[in-house]
Amino acid sequence: MDNLAKQAIGVFDSGVGGTSIWKEIHKLLPNENTIYLADSKNAPYGIKSKSAIRDLCVKNTDLLLEKGCKIIVVACNTATTNAISFLREKYNVPFIGIEPAIKPATLNSKTKKVGILATKGTLSSELFLETSSIYSKGITLIEQHGSGIVELIEGGKIDSKEMSTLLHYYLQPMIDANIDYLVLGCSHYPYLKPQLELILPDYVQIIDSGHAVARQTRAVLEANNLLNEQSEYPEIQFFTNQNPTVLSELIGKHYSITELDF
Repeated sequence: MDNLAKQAIGVFDSGVGGTSIWKEIHKLLPNENTIYLADSKNAPYGIKSKSAIRDLCVKNTDLLLEKGCKIIVVACNTATTNAISFLREKYNVPFIGIEPAIKPATLNSKTKKVGILATKGTLSSELFLETSSIYSKGITLIEQHGSGIVELIEGGKIDSKEMSTLLHYYLQPMIDANIDYLVLGCSHYPYLKPQLELILPDYVQIIDSGHAVARQTRAVLEANNLLNEQSEYPEIQFFTNQNPTVLSELIGKHYSITELDF
């Protein structure tokens, strides 16, 4: 096997949320070495300017390439929608991005009302506006900035009263509008599914992008002859620049985490 194929899949996010994407990738590609960067010190990206988001993405990409990654997964909706084109032009390495799964929601909605919970940075991006305009013909999109959610997750307060209050406040207008799909437009949000299911009516389906990103990662690796099919146990590395405890709680205590100033 080519030595390049043995190199790691690099994954970065504005903190711990992208581990929801990493889990899908690891499940689908269990032989692959992976490196995950949690840029929690700079979370959330969704309130930053486009230029600031690009700079953070460059910083993260440079670090992953220094560690020899063969492909970069931008496991952050805000980073993808604001910087993926720039990254692809700047670097000679495959990039996989993540966008809100608007297409399947709008194509399958019976009520023609779809809720989208995402960061301000994602909802205001050109890429999101372009995608939503393509697939929202005849569909009413109820968009909601999830202000404060990422901060609570990064602070280890997923099951807190503050989170419950926020989610009820954000979801009630969507319920009143009769949505039958809720699109999660931030990689942190899949960790809220148990709470969302308690709040939403049973007929509302919740969609995130994790499995689709994993499938696309596999497809790009195959197309570039970069699949690692070795049977030995893969090397899995996690790096964070703030609060490793929260990251550990989400990925499991059996994985080691290295604190790094980046």
